[in-house]
Amino acid sequence: MLLLKLHKFCSAAAASLFFASVLCHAQAAPNPNGKTVAERLGYPANSRLLVIHADDFGMMHTVNHAIEDAFQHHWITSASIMVPCPWFPEVAQWAKSHPDADLGLHLTLNADWTSYRWRPVSSQPNSSLVDADGYLPLLTEDVDQHAKMPDVETELRAQVDKAEAAGIKPSHLDSHMGTLFSTQPLFHVYLGLGSHYHIPLLLTREPSDAMNPPLPAGFNLKTVPIDKVLQMTHDVGKDQWLATYKKMLAPLPPGTYELIVHLAYDNDEIRAATFDHPDWGAQWRQNDLNTVSSPAFRKFLKDQHFILVSWADLAKSIPSSAK
Repeated sequence: MLLLKLHKFCSAAAASLFFASVLCHAQAAPNPNGKTVAERLGYPANSRLLVIHADDFGMMHTVNHAIEDAFQHHWITSASIMVPCPWFPEVAQWAKSHPDADLGLHLTLNADWTSYRWRPVSSQPNSSLVDADGYLPLLTEDVDQHAKMPDVETELRAQVDKAEAAGIKPSHLDSHMGTLFSTQPLFHVYLGLGSHYHIPLLLTREPSDAMNPPLPAGFNLKTVPIDKVLQMTHDVGKDQWLATYKKMLAPLPPGTYELIVHLAYDNDEIRAATFDHPDWGAQWRQNDLNTVSSPAFRKFLKDQHFILVSWADLAKSIPSSAK
C-alpha cells in the first residue's frame, strides 16, 4: 500500500498545480479583445473569481450526499462526475431534478481504492485499460505503461456519451488523478475530446513546476479561463484546514481560480472503502466538508471579495470564435 499512497499523493499534488503547466507560455498571451475573464463576465478587471469545485461526484453514496448538500447550501459552485463508478445512477437521477447544477465530467481511467473498485464503461475485448480482475487499474503508472490510445479514446467517449444519454450536459471536462496529463499521448486524447464534444477543458494559464506535456502548436489559448488551481496538501492537520485555505487564497492576485475540494460525510461506507489510505479518505473529506460549510470560511471569502462563479459562467467568457 505504500506505493499506492505515494502515487496518490504525487498524482494529486501534480493535479493541484494543475495539470496544465502545459500552458506555461500562456500567461504572456494577450487576452482576447484586450479584456480579462472577469471583464468579459461584467466584473472589474481587478476582480478575483473563484470556482469552488468538488471532485468525485458518483464515487459513493456519502460523497454524493455531501456534494448534493453543498450545492443546496451554495458551499460549492461546481462538481465533476465519475461516470464509471457504482453510484453514478444516483447522480444522474439527482441531476434531472437539479438542471441548474454545474456538472462536469471527471474522466476516469483508474479505480484507485484497493477494496472498492469499478470497471470501464465501454465493452472492449482484450482492453488495455483493465487489470487482471477486469477493473480499471489502481495506479496512473499502470495506465501510462499499458494503455493503448484507441482504447482510451473509446472509453472516454463512452463516459461522455453515457452522461449525455442520462440527460447531463457537461459544463467541462477534467481528469481523475491527473492521469490524462501524465503522458503526451494521453494528453492529446484529452484535448481531442474537448474539441470533439465542444466542451471546455480544465487547463490553467499559470506556470508551475509540474511535469506535464506541452500543448500542440496552434492550440487556442483563448479557451483557457482558469489561471491557477489549488487544493489541500497531504501534510495538513485537521485543526489547520481553514487556516491553510486562507493562506492559499488570501495572497492571490486578480484572476480566475479553481479550488478543488473532496467532500463526504465520514461514515462506515467511506471508511470501509478508504481504510488503508488516510489521504483523500474519510477524515480528509469530512475536513473539507466542515471547512466549506463553515461560516468562518464563507465570511473569509466575502471579506476577501472573492466572486464565486461556475464553469457555466466561465464558458460565457470564451469568445464564440474560440469555441
